[in-house]
Amino acid sequence: MKPLIVIPARYASTRFPGKPLAEIGGIAMLERTAMVAHKVGDFVVATDDDRIEDFCRERDLPVVMTDPDLLSGSDRAKVAADLFDPSADLIVNLQGDAPFTPPAYVQACLDALTADPSADISTPVVALSWDALDELRDAKKATPFSGTCAIVGDDGRARWFSKNIIPAIRKESSMREENETSPVLQHVGLYAYRRAALARYVTLPPSPYEQLEGLEQLRALENGLTIACARVDSHPMSQAGIDTPEDLARAEARLASLS
Repeated sequence: MKPLIVIPARYASTRFPGKPLAEIGGIAMLERTAMVAHKVGDFVVATDDDRIEDFCRERDLPVVMTDPDLLSGSDRAKVAADLFDPSADLIVNLQGDAPFTPPAYVQACLDALTADPSADISTPVVALSWDALDELRDAKKATPFSGTCAIVGDDGRARWFSKNIIPAIRKESSMREENETSPVLQHVGLYAYRRAALARYVTLPPSPYEQLEGLEQLRALENGLTIACARVDSHPMSQAGIDTPEDLARAEARLASLS
């Protein structure tokens, strides 16, 4: 199977205009994301803005222009894949605001679709340590809609996702004493699609819970598409996507602490 990594990058973010070109440690967020993709395989940036197109061309990053009226990163990924490489079987949607995604996470998504041939989509999840869970809870006090959690069945497939921290833990004190890892799985905003699944997904109207939570992947689940979850190891910089200036400040601080 032939994969293609698509990096959707919009300039006109409501919460953080110009986000893909914001610098972290002196390197633009989009350029960091492209460096991740390059370590795994072929990639293309999909944008709707001349400023991002110019940025890519100045750095010899492959880029295609897409319609600014496309509703989501998944729509942009589908159009970009059709334009750039119609022969790709697997299409990875690596958001331009996920600059610290470990390349191993991207590969894990591709491997998950190989291991589960009937799955339509794959995505990574990280089992949070208790300390990491405490950090997520603290972060949600300031930015409650940053960070997503997942419920995964014994078959490795997603049952649900939420911007709330799920599951609720009734006996947390005793569980903290018995286990180093919490039962909370944090979702990493990265997807690999079979081409046919992506083509179907973008024809579906926004679903009720997708609109309530602001999570595209719920549209897939609500319409019977299957999502294989690749469990990956935690990484000190693999936080959720950077959605706000507050997220950027946290990433900058974390990067400085590790240098």
